[in-house]
Amino acid sequence: MSKITFSGKRAFVGLFFVGVMALLLFLQPMKVYASSLTEDLTSSIDAGESEQRTNIREPGTSQTPEELGELNIANNVTVTYDNGNGTIAGSLRVMLILTGIALAPILIICLTSFTRIIIVLHFTRAALNTQTAPPNNVLIALSLFLTFFIMSPIVTEINENAVIPLEAGQITQEEALEIGMRPLREFMYGQTQQRDAMMFCEIGGFEWTGELSDIPTSALIPAFMVSELRTAFIIGFVIYIPFIVIDMVVASALMSMGMMMLPPTTISMPFKILLFVLADGWNLVIVNLVKTFY
Repeated sequence: MSKITFSGKRAFVGLFFVGVMALLLFLQPMKVYASSLTEDLTSSIDAGESEQRTNIREPGTSQTPEELGELNIANNVTVTYDNGNGTIAGSLRVMLILTGIALAPILIICLTSFTRIIIVLHFTRAALNTQTAPPNNVLIALSLFLTFFIMSPIVTEINENAVIPLEAGQITQEEALEIGMRPLREFMYGQTQQRDAMMFCEIGGFEWTGELSDIPTSALIPAFMVSELRTAFIIGFVIYIPFIVIDMVVASALMSMGMMMLPPTTISMPFKILLFVLADGWNLVIVNLVKTFY
């Protein structure tokens, strides 16, 4: 029994010795690899001191386009426009386009003919008493295309006099903004009533002599919008008049026949639609509405 115990102890010692040797052989390559990696990091300009293993290198300079791809530019964000000379980088152009798309709705409403057109079209639908015919999507789409038709000369002028020279490096960004706003200011000033412009100049404390160059844009835009609302409501009132006459005639006829329980709008709506179609109402409304901007 003691012999078997002694043999078991010898076997256990042998196994322990073999395990220790295997562990040493396994750790030796990792120690060598770690020491070499430490030497590389210590000697590298990217690693720095042993306590701080990550440094940001300067981007450096390049003399040729081939050297540009070898520079470390991932740690820096640089937008260079060369003092207004050159073209806009692709990523910056995408950012500007997305910003313009986000601001497009408010610019269309405030600086173009869209407000007057959409209000007049809604008044026309309400006067016909057709509820949702034509639907809102159709009215908005028609208003947008009419706005594009009216504003296309102004957009073309802005593109030719401001955008193209800016991309060619012929003018600075400040000059491009001033030149680009000039056609819009002339359009808004031509549609703005003088009393509205004077009112906002008095509220803002601006001295206005009645000339376009003297009124600031911050006062011209709200004055233009108020004038557009007033003009749209006046046009809407004029459109309402013939349809109100039809309602009165139908109501009087029903009253004389003793049909007081029958709603007059039920009978008058088909006559309104018939009169609108026979008079080519959409052509009259849209054509004369567009002519108010010329």
